[in-house]
Amino acid sequence: MSLRIQPVSDQGQLDLVFAIRHEVFVEEQNVPASLEIDEWDQTAVHFLAVQDGQPVGTARLRWVSDDTGKVERVAVLKRLRGTGLGQAIMKSIEEYANKQGAKELKLHAQTHALPFYRKLGYEVQGEPFMDAGIEHIEMKKPIPG
Repeated sequence: MSLRIQPVSDQGQLDLVFAIRHEVFVEEQNVPASLEIDEWDQTAVHFLAVQDGQPVGTARLRWVSDDTGKVERVAVLKRLRGTGLGQAIMKSIEEYANKQGAKELKLHAQTHALPFYRKLGYEVQGEPFMDAGIEHIEMKKPIPG
């Protein structure tokens, strides 16, 4: 099995990212398509996971300050959840962010995914809130330099 996770470098790869996100968020989770793609997609760094030649997962990283990144739109195809693919995507983003000088990453986790992010070292900040009809909570993790 070969797995490659890297920042998106062309429109073809970005189209694959959007297709995965559409399947996971719009089709599975009933997020309105009008909310799924947003203004941050233009400036974020998108990551694409390709396993055995097939696009299987994605996430994006956007900078909210000089040394703080926000991980968003983490999506793994349903058939590959629980295989470690999500962890591999997060690790790739953390390594990339570290090389860019990040001191901290934050994210808004769907509350059902709290155990996944906690296992990766993210800690809950604040109270749950609703976004696109799904309960979320803010989480943060320091990135050692």
